[in-house]
Amino acid sequence: MKSARAKTPRKPIVKKGSQTNLKDPVGVYCRVRPLGFPDQECCIEVINNTTVQLHTPEGYRLNRNGDYKETQYSFKQVFGTHTTQKELFDVVANPLVDDLIHGKNGLLFTYGVTGSGKTHTMTGSPGEGGLLPRCLDMIFNSIGSFQAKRYVFKSNDRNSMDIQCEVDALLERQKREAMPNPKTPSSKRQVDPEFADMITVQEFCKAEEVDEDSVYGVFVSYIEIYNNYIYDLLEEVPFDPIKPKPPQSKLLREDKNHNMYVAGCTEVEVKSTEEAFEVFWRGQKKRRIANTHLNRESSRSHSVFNIKLVQAPLDADGDNVLQEKEQITISQLSLVDLAGSERTYRTRAEGNRLREAGNINQSLMTLRTCMDVLRENQMYGTNKMVPYRDSKLTHLFKNYFDGEGKVRMIVCVNPKAEDYEENLQVMRFAEVTQEVEVARPVDKAICGLTPGRRYRNQPRGPIGNEPLVTDVVLQSFPPLPSCEILDINDEQTLPRLIEALEKRHHLRQMMIDEFNKQSNAFKALLQEFDNAVLSKENHMQGKLNEKEKMISGQKLEIERLEKKNKTLEYKIEILEKTTTIYEEDKRNLQQELETQNQKLQRQFSDKRRLEARLQGMVTETTMKWEKECERRVAAKQLEMQNKLWVKDEKLKQLKAIVTEPKTEKPERPSRERDREKVTQRSVSPSPVPFLFQPDQNAPPIRLRHRRSRSAGDRWVDHKPASNMQTETVMQPHVPHAITVSVANEKALAKCEKYMLTHQELASDGEIETKLIKGDIYKTRGGGQSVQFTDIETLKQESPNGSRKRRSSTVAPAQPDGAESEWTDVETRCSVAVEMKAGSQLGPGYQHHAQPKRKKP
Repeated sequence: MKSARAKTPRKPIVKKGSQTNLKDPVGVYCRVRPLGFPDQECCIEVINNTTVQLHTPEGYRLNRNGDYKETQYSFKQVFGTHTTQKELFDVVANPLVDDLIHGKNGLLFTYGVTGSGKTHTMTGSPGEGGLLPRCLDMIFNSIGSFQAKRYVFKSNDRNSMDIQCEVDALLERQKREAMPNPKTPSSKRQVDPEFADMITVQEFCKAEEVDEDSVYGVFVSYIEIYNNYIYDLLEEVPFDPIKPKPPQSKLLREDKNHNMYVAGCTEVEVKSTEEAFEVFWRGQKKRRIANTHLNRESSRSHSVFNIKLVQAPLDADGDNVLQEKEQITISQLSLVDLAGSERTYRTRAEGNRLREAGNINQSLMTLRTCMDVLRENQMYGTNKMVPYRDSKLTHLFKNYFDGEGKVRMIVCVNPKAEDYEENLQVMRFAEVTQEVEVARPVDKAICGLTPGRRYRNQPRGPIGNEPLVTDVVLQSFPPLPSCEILDINDEQTLPRLIEALEKRHHLRQMMIDEFNKQSNAFKALLQEFDNAVLSKENHMQGKLNEKEKMISGQKLEIERLEKKNKTLEYKIEILEKTTTIYEEDKRNLQQELETQNQKLQRQFSDKRRLEARLQGMVTETTMKWEKECERRVAAKQLEMQNKLWVKDEKLKQLKAIVTEPKTEKPERPSRERDREKVTQRSVSPSPVPFLFQPDQNAPPIRLRHRRSRSAGDRWVDHKPASNMQTETVMQPHVPHAITVSVANEKALAKCEKYMLTHQELASDGEIETKLIKGDIYKTRGGGQSVQFTDIETLKQESPNGSRKRRSSTVAPAQPDGAESEWTDVETRCSVAVEMKAGSQLGPGYQHHAQPKRKKP
């Protein structure tokens, strides 16, 4: 037989097919809060006691076709707007308290958006207590007469309990009562009226089959998880008005049974519902709440109220607690009030509120992720690691999801239309959670002692274990003779019986006389005792009167000091408020000063940036106009120079015709001389056009095509249909080429070279033609690939932005009737175009034609 452990019970290693292989799904319940106003739009409808339906409110379109979408969600049970706290407790929390008393753990938490009624469900309101006070009331109603004396159980820092004997417990009580401010609340203290209505439960509730051969102790603790840090709400921190200390966060530890607990957390032993709720209320005042746009008192942290029930058996005599630590059973019920998930654009949170909302949403998201992974591992047989350690909330309660107790969740929803999107996410999370299964906890081990030992050895008579007086008297009488008469002539039986009865009567008379004597003597003793007691009472009454007079005087002095203390506290409070106001004004002024300084710095930096930008723009504009002026001057100089050259040539020709019978060749101006005169070329009208003056008698001239540099191979001439036909003299031409508008495999297979003609608009507005050349290779798959090797660029430029042709002067007819040397084909084809290297203003055209010699 295995005895119970001194820690929270864990499931032992058992064989397959035992109770631990059974699993129960997480119990998820839904509670719908009433609307704030009767005419408010509603988005949630209760279909039956297990189903709710979400209606898409006006303004929300979920489907692409614009239809409204209605979704139904099922729960273990749905509680409507008219559900009382008693009905909710009987269904959800009552089984968890019953398991707690029988040594099993339980976890109950409320989940929902901000303002959905989670805190009201857990704590309650005046006149309507929530789940927490009702759980406490049921616990103490069940174990009230079986509680151990205070300090018999003593908690340690290793998540376990120690047992003290009655003497040590008595010394501990006297020591605590002698302290000026005892930390442990007293059951004789009057209930605080602030929460008296919350713990007043009209309905009596009690667990069944409570083990009467054990003693019980109740310990409570209260923590909060704020910004993913754990704080003890029951920790007593000495107040320092000069330098107040912030609360210290607590750490999570793992005991030897691999159960998680908060190290250094305060555990208070309580003996009644009033004491327990007073401890809870003391911690509730320290909990962080804030006013947001959605809720006037919004919880900014997750709160966890732990009820730890310690159970130890009585010894064999049924008088004292069994002093064996291994026989202690510890069970725990955790009541968790989760902070509401919220969207920052609705709460309009800023600063610390925004950071708190982010941490709340992150911890809730981690809880959802853990549920998803648990569900996936159970449904598909995977073994993914559950990320419990990503959040303190999930890390603290990971043992419950590993099979350490029942888990139940109450989903609180607000049916108003504004919370539709948040409620939709809550419903989806609840749907996933219902599919998670938790191992069923094992029953506690039996200690092995005889049951019923508490009442077996208690006294049954008025004098303890001694027999009654009537039994002694009957035993002292002589036995009666046989009264059976067998013969009608028997004359001995009746006389013997009469003689025995007479003896009994005489003995009875003697005993009555003796009893009367003893009773008279006892009455005299009682009278003497009453007189002594009366005299002592009179003496004690005199002393009590003196003490009462002394106490009344001390009370008057205490009242005077209390009034003085209240006056001083009022003054201190006023000074603290004044100091707070001044500090707030100081902070505001400092913030305003910092804001102004930052604004001035930004303006100064913007001014410097603007000055630098303007300076750069001025410099750039100056350089641009200087270059433009230089370009225009150079263009004008080149234009005038060309005009002068043409005039000089005309004059020379005219002079030659007039003076000499034979025409000399016109002298071409030297390039070196032109380069010395003009340092930078610009776009200028070319003197070339006069060579192309149409001749009435000359035959039509056929345009020459520029021969490709690789005309020996077979080419694919790819000319897209979008290309434009240019009117230039020199055109690209490849003989024996296959001309296509779209490249195809058939043409590529017949040729060795490939040429793509590409046209684009240049920066000066003219069309630029590029000849992209490449080699054609055969691939292993039977296809062809092209590897580009060269690019030729053909460009047509206009010096003055428009292509203007100048008419040239026709040379006069020669005396011998020969053709003019300026109109023959050879002379026109001897014209070349050259651009000066380094020119920024475009190519300048110069004439390099040589006059043709006349035939002899």
